[in-house]
Amino acid sequence: MERDLVETVSLRWLRRLVIAAFLVVTVFPFYYMLVLSVRPIERLLLDPGSLVVGFGELTVATYAEVLKATDDGGQGFLTFIRNSGVVAVAATVLTLVVAIPGAYAVARLRFFGRRQVDFLFLAVYLFPSIVIAIPLFVVFSLAELRGSLFGLVLVYISQTLPVSVYMLRNYFETIPVSLEESAAIDGAGRLGIIRRVSLPLAMPSIMAVALYDFMIAWNEFLFALLFLVDKPNRWTVSLGLSLLADGVEVPKTVLMAGSVVLTLPIVILFFASERLLTEGLTSGAEKG
Repeated sequence: MERDLVETVSLRWLRRLVIAAFLVVTVFPFYYMLVLSVRPIERLLLDPGSLVVGFGELTVATYAEVLKATDDGGQGFLTFIRNSGVVAVAATVLTLVVAIPGAYAVARLRFFGRRQVDFLFLAVYLFPSIVIAIPLFVVFSLAELRGSLFGLVLVYISQTLPVSVYMLRNYFETIPVSLEESAAIDGAGRLGIIRRVSLPLAMPSIMAVALYDFMIAWNEFLFALLFLVDKPNRWTVSLGLSLLADGVEVPKTVLMAGSVVLTLPIVILFFASERLLTEGLTSGAEKG
């Protein structure tokens, strides 16, 4: 009994130490980024290693410079945020519009080559993005879509659609078929079954896929650089942040403020949708 007690206590404290270590490693970079973003550059040069900011040192001038329009001497991040928001939301919505019926069809319908669909979808990710970047650049240039946000949305859909179908298909297969059969007996058609039964039960998975797609579109850099580099008024946040990083005359406090602006929407979106991501809507859906 004493040996079991020692092992139990030791494992309990070891688990706590491991969790605390991972928490420090994960949170510290964001904390230091936030600290740098609210410190005056003069104080940062005098004491760059300080992890605590006094109330007298706090400043939001860095955020004002980041968000202010370029014509007013700022970095124009409000325009970048708007562009990224439009692109990310459009890519997410259009991806789900196509992925939901596609995933349901793969999960429920029987057709030739159904088992090979997963491989074909995931085969897209066997090739690095740079391999398809040049062909897409040529095609979009010929179609006069280079430099437009709509063209960038189409590129992001091609990146997010395969994995979205794969993720949603796995979840649709966990929904009991008996629920859909009961709805069919009550007179519901295929579309009615999807709308009234499958979609409500699959909402946690849909939210997870939507968050995943949004994060990809919001943070993506390569294709944004490739298609929008000559259109500064259509740059996304990640592209604007790279401009700050490459600017020698830009203070690092302003760069950190831009990093916070890039990261904060994703963090807020994650915590706002956490409940829908974790709750099990299928729990107890089928009576024994």
